[in-house]
Amino acid sequence: MTSNPVVWFEIYVQDMERAKAFYEAVLAVKLEKMPAPTEEMNMEMWRFPADAYAAQTTYGACGMLVKMEGVPSGCGGTLVYFACEDCAVEAARAAENGGSIIKEKLSIGEHGFIALAYDTEGNMIGFHSCNV
Repeated sequence: MTSNPVVWFEIYVQDMERAKAFYEAVLAVKLEKMPAPTEEMNMEMWRFPADAYAAQTTYGACGMLVKMEGVPSGCGGTLVYFACEDCAVEAARAAENGGSIIKEKLSIGEHGFIALAYDTEGNMIGFHSCNV
């Protein structure tokens, strides 16, 4: 496989307004409201900005925040890393917007740097920067 193997991710939340405000502030992006796949599905979805066609040939994956009855949020084995210029900046924004820093900026050798944080819903998220 030559393209990015990750094509989609979902971050489950309990309080959509709080989670949406958190991710928009931390990542300095605007999320886009998405319709539920069917009327029978009682869910609210907000998509991270992405070019659906570019996801097949470039770095990165599409994904969204999802609020769905009966689906809990929290740390549960999946960790999404968000690309950024300097992961310390986004980690600091996470703490400033209701989340908390788990691991400050840490070198991962030739692969750059990472920082880990909890979002407002108890999900662990990661930030990755290449050179800074």
